Amino acid sequence: MKLKLDENLGRRGAEMLRQAGHDVETVASQAMCGTHDRDLIETCRDEGRALVTLDLDFANPLVFNPQQFAGIVCCASLGRSAATRFPAR
Repeated sequence: MKLKLDENLGRRGAEMLRQAGHDVETVASQAMCGTHDRDLIETCRDEGRALVTLDLDFANPLVFNPQQFAGIVCCASLGRSAATRFPAR
């Protein structure tokens, strides 16, 4: 699966997802930190990538219609260690 990890998820999560066989890019590695939400999700759409984020602003389907994107995965913040463990499952 093609994914883009938002800046609020660390390198560890990206590495775990890569080890699981996913094609992962990060906002940080593409020098997109601080990019407006709309620009970020449109970049994801152009790249055919699902966005993985802790930013619950992306969870609003009235603003970000899920049918228009490859995917938006909003992870509830359970603390930094919990957020980096989820991809291994």
